[in-house]
Amino acid sequence: MKSAAAIISLAASVSAHTIFQQLYVDGEDQGQLTGIRVPDYDGPISDVTSNDIICNGGINPYHEPISDVVITVPAGSTLTAEWHHTLSGADSSDKADPIDPSHKGPIISYLAKVDDATQTDVTGLKWFKIHEDGYDASSDTWAVDKLVANGGKVDFKIPDCVAPGQYLLRHELIALHSAGSYPGAQFYMECAQLEITGSGSASPDTVEFPGAYAGSDPGITINIYQTLDEYTIPGPKVFTC
Repeated sequence: MKSAAAIISLAASVSAHTIFQQLYVDGEDQGQLTGIRVPDYDGPISDVTSNDIICNGGINPYHEPISDVVITVPAGSTLTAEWHHTLSGADSSDKADPIDPSHKGPIISYLAKVDDATQTDVTGLKWFKIHEDGYDASSDTWAVDKLVANGGKVDFKIPDCVAPGQYLLRHELIALHSAGSYPGAQFYMECAQLEITGSGSASPDTVEFPGAYAGSDPGITINIYQTLDEYTIPGPKVFTC
């Protein structure tokens, strides 16, 4: 177990951030910065009550021009999200790419149905969780550990019963290295613009952002520098068909 002094030193010295900036559909690269609302700055959101927790932006101004591409995704497809430390993409010389390994935590994906995936306003949307990966106590492995080992990539599936139409994909990484008190957890998220095709008709239960998370949630305020038997990923249960 790390000493308190070591923990404080680590939290103070580490400031490496990350951006979800590339999407693959069944292995097909859609292009860097294509169809994703990426910010110029790679910093985190820490306030779960802020509208910035929805699709980022705000204190992290959006990169111009904002992509107007809507990515076609057949229901049931496997998506691969790719993260990197900066908008320069992969950099093998950067020890903090795709993210500093100390930034351990879960990775989560949500969908919200919208009339127009390029719409500016993202408040009041109804989100349902389609993917989560947290902590495996048996191997002491976090979702972020897997992301780092895989060069910034994480795979997840679009449920095959999702109704066709336009959606925003909210893909999120939560770094818990400073999460011993609130606000301390660092939330990184971007929203990708999707057109889901298929013949599904599911009506999942939904949540709103802000509102889905509270600062007191055990998966948000937590000391990860201890022996953990389990970890409770914040937010609702994952929707399944």
